[in-house]
Amino acid sequence: MKTNWKKRVSSLFLCMVLIVAMALSAVGCGDSKKDSQETVTQQNVATDGSVLGEGAKSFDFSVVDADGSETKLEIHTDKEIVGEALKELGLIDGDESEYGLYVKTVNGISADYDADGVYWAFYVNGEYATSGVDSTPIAEGESYSFKVEKG
Repeated sequence: MKTNWKKRVSSLFLCMVLIVAMALSAVGCGDSKKDSQETVTQQNVATDGSVLGEGAKSFDFSVVDADGSETKLEIHTDKEIVGEALKELGLIDGDESEYGLYVKTVNGISADYDADGVYWAFYVNGEYATSGVDSTPIAEGESYSFKVEKG
């Protein structure tokens, strides 16, 4: 009778261990692809040739990533400042400072100078901008871009 009781306790213990192991493996095998897709969606990644926004003003905007790939967009807005229009559409994000907006993410692509020595440079009509994106007024016929550059 004692051996029968020992077998039952051993079987019960082994079943509990297996249940816990299966539960832990199920939790560890979560769908990480789903999480990353949700992050990308939240960042409003636009594809080449997209026309974004609504409004009376429009301008051409391009994004050049670290590999040199360029995404050209057409932006429509009623905002007065380039940065306001891009921020409203979720195309840029960064940190506010006493010097203005330090852009760290453009079209879902992050550039972190502290981590890898690259940053987003702002251009107006192909020339390095003399003002920040958050203080540059939208002007008819001008094009704006951000390019990843190494510091």
